[in-house]
Amino acid sequence: MKKISFLFIGLGLLFTTLSCENELDQIPQGAPSTGNFWKTAADAKAGVNSIYALYNDDNMYGRGFFWLNNASDDIGTKPRQNAERIKNFIVDGSESDTKDIWKVHYEIMKRCNDVIRNIPNITIDEPTKNRMLGEAYFNHAVMHLELAYRYGDERAGIPIQDREDPTNIFIPRAKNVAENYAYITADLIKAADLLPYFNELSADNYGRAHKTAAWGYIVRTSLYAKDYDSAIKYADLIMKSGKHALLTNFEDVFKISNNWSSEYIWSATSSAANTTLGSIFPGVCLEDKGWGAYNGWGNFYPTKELLDTYVANDKRLSATILKKGDKFTYFGTEVTFNEGSYQVSSSNRTGMQFKKYMDPFSFPKTTSGSVDTRYVNANGDKPSTALNVPLLRYADVILMMAEAKLMKGQNADTEINMIRNRAGLASISGATMTDLKRERRCELAGEWTDRHFDLVRWGDAQATYAKPLHDYNGVVIYPARNFNPAIHSVWPIPPDEIAVSKGTLTQNQGW
Repeated sequence: MKKISFLFIGLGLLFTTLSCENELDQIPQGAPSTGNFWKTAADAKAGVNSIYALYNDDNMYGRGFFWLNNASDDIGTKPRQNAERIKNFIVDGSESDTKDIWKVHYEIMKRCNDVIRNIPNITIDEPTKNRMLGEAYFNHAVMHLELAYRYGDERAGIPIQDREDPTNIFIPRAKNVAENYAYITADLIKAADLLPYFNELSADNYGRAHKTAAWGYIVRTSLYAKDYDSAIKYADLIMKSGKHALLTNFEDVFKISNNWSSEYIWSATSSAANTTLGSIFPGVCLEDKGWGAYNGWGNFYPTKELLDTYVANDKRLSATILKKGDKFTYFGTEVTFNEGSYQVSSSNRTGMQFKKYMDPFSFPKTTSGSVDTRYVNANGDKPSTALNVPLLRYADVILMMAEAKLMKGQNADTEINMIRNRAGLASISGATMTDLKRERRCELAGEWTDRHFDLVRWGDAQATYAKPLHDYNGVVIYPARNFNPAIHSVWPIPPDEIAVSKGTLTQNQGW
């Protein structure tokens, strides 16, 4: 999530306990810090940097929660057992693709709490100390939110770590997820007060937390909490800050050259040259085996249902989906998708591909025939690239503002038309939730904003999943599925975490 990721290499990763990673196998919510750290400004810097280090884990923004987003009607995956289980809501939480998500998020939160607890006692200049604390509050809140709405509901929230006493590691679940949302919002408000604006960061600190990112996550938290007044308030702060604007051309949002554009709010970024760093998501979405030119993994593909949501003159369509006959540039050569040498493999069950993450693979190879490591990792087993993978962008904030307004019975034409007009579509008047849902789907398709939980939040999941999904030619690839809102509106907590919790962690009902 950072241009700063090179700072993580070395002892900074080990600042917590000497056996931190081993203890995570036994203790689900972190372990105490050592007493011989947290003495100097260098310790403080290493501690803050270690928060970001785990974002490079493939269980985070390489695949991670996107396996769970596979449940949505936008996504088809190549055949594999766990993906099929997720699609059909028959998981138990022990699946190898997803079981570590909980653990890694709680370890990051533990590192944030170490910073919050210890940095006030270290002699550092006040602006630096405030920024470090702001980063910790922000990152804790983001990790907390990503678990809260996926695993918590009105019947039980998720555990809130003891920030003051790191030895108190067996924490019961919050009474309900509303308690989590309140805690998250409080952290984000603190973060926003402490953090600078993005444009106040030096280039070597791009990717660190900043003020409008904190406000943006308040908006997202508020939508899940159904606190529409707060969502409108903080979205309005962002929109009136003068710090962000939509790019004129939608396709430009997903180019390496625009990683830090006016539409950037928060993203997972990569190093193409360093084989240990960054999000592998672009390579994960690339056609399986990459037509022999690169080791694409071919995990996630768009469905015909998503394709059919776009109207013919929507500029987002050609920037989002590659379908049969579409021209695109692949390692410096113009080719035709799903024709000739560029036919899709048998594992591509939809016959299409997401195009949003293809910019890194457009650059020519070197004269020796190797990939250009300024853009693509030479290690196909770690297919990270130089492209930011958006987690929260300005268009999302605008759409969340529109949703909050509509949920309060207010007019949201201005916001919805901002998004439509950029897509080349005419303005509408009297926009409804139906319009909002369509714009949100077309704008954010294939991104980490989580279409599945949009449907859950709107109460649309049961009806949507009762319909089959199709490939490009209209062949059914997933039959109608049974989504029970009383059970499937949250995912099961990994049983390993429950087993080591000494009875403090209970499973979600029905799983």
